[in-house]
Amino acid sequence: MEFIETIWNLLSNQDELLTKIICAPLTFIEAYISMLLFTAILKLDTSKKQNFLYVFTFSIIAIVSAFLIPAPFNTFINICISPILIIIIYKTSLLKAIIAEIVPYILFILSSLLIQKFCVLIFQLSTEQIIYTPIYKFILCILNYVVVYILTLIFITYKIKIPSNLKHDRILIINTLIGLITIAIQYFILCSYIESISLPLLIFGMVSLLLHFFVNMYSLSRTIKLEIATEKLEEEKLYNQSLIVLNDKIRSFKHNINNIVQGIGGYIATDNMAGLKEYYDEVLDDCQIINNLSLLSPEIINNPAIYSLLSSKYHIATELGIKVNLEIFMDLSNINIKIYDLTRILGILIDNAIEAAKNCSDKEITITFRKDYRKNKQLFIIENTYSNKDVNIDEIFKKGKTSKVKDSENHGIGLWEVRNTIKKNKNLDLYTTKSEKYFKQQFEIYC
Repeated sequence: MEFIETIWNLLSNQDELLTKIICAPLTFIEAYISMLLFTAILKLDTSKKQNFLYVFTFSIIAIVSAFLIPAPFNTFINICISPILIIIIYKTSLLKAIIAEIVPYILFILSSLLIQKFCVLIFQLSTEQIIYTPIYKFILCILNYVVVYILTLIFITYKIKIPSNLKHDRILIINTLIGLITIAIQYFILCSYIESISLPLLIFGMVSLLLHFFVNMYSLSRTIKLEIATEKLEEEKLYNQSLIVLNDKIRSFKHNINNIVQGIGGYIATDNMAGLKEYYDEVLDDCQIINNLSLLSPEIINNPAIYSLLSSKYHIATELGIKVNLEIFMDLSNINIKIYDLTRILGILIDNAIEAAKNCSDKEITITFRKDYRKNKQLFIIENTYSNKDVNIDEIFKKGKTSKVKDSENHGIGLWEVRNTIKKNKNLDLYTTKSEKYFKQQFEIYC
């Protein structure tokens, strides 16, 4: 009996160290519930090994920081560690990692504050008693976990998820981080004054803070969706422009098909094979234009950034009287390079090809995208006719060197920037060659 009384006295009296020791194993439960929640709302495809690794690693770090680092600094360390672990273990984006942390964190905070306030009101306990008395802290943690676990089951049952595949992640990440820090600071302020704050005021403060955060996130999401819709509208305009030209070409070709057949018949009747060959090449040119326009489709060029770039450059080139041949033989939705770097490199190479071809009597550019399966690399080849046969293919990559007319201070910068980008990436190569007729740039990405 005396032993039980001694144990009870230890558990019912304030002892910060004993409280930490007793509640330390509960960290594994908290980490497990958090993992269940963020994998559900983000629809992450996870394995048991990944889940175990996250729960175990985060719990050990949280327990060690609780004993070695004073509050609230240990909490801020845990806030930083959690998204890092999620990125490493689950291979997610930074935005998903932050969302995976912030949603469980908010739910645990709100639940804990409300339970603490009810304990203060009903059992007339002080905040220090609740936090530093082992038995009270243990019960508080268990109740908190039960509440959040029930909410997690609701999320899983009703398949509630948070979209995190929006563009402009940087804005969302910054906003989410600021919101997370603000909520953490408000939590410690509320904990400090929880005894003097009335329950309605506490609830109103938490709800208003939560509403402000989610309304702000919603507004940002709406703004970003509007920007994405605007980008898609521009893409559709380019596609419609291609369709209009394609329709006109097909109608013209269909209207003239009888004349074309009669022309072929005339050459055959006179056995003029040389004339027929020349006539055939002219007809083939019209067919190639129709083929190019049919390739300028978001379904074939299935990368919005590359589609927009190619459409824009194609129409610029054709307005200058340049014949453009397009050959797309690869899936552009999966490329082993940052899309910003790829569009910048392709833009520079195509601009240079247009600049060189427009000065030729025979204006022609061929753009080929294909995959070399044998060597497992993606090839982006741009060939163009050129007039400056003395161009030095080594010198053109030096800063300030150019074969163009120097009417701008930016001339000589483009290829120099391309070379610098390639040097920074081990999986990129660029091979420059020239023949009597064509200047060729072959950009390679190793998968």
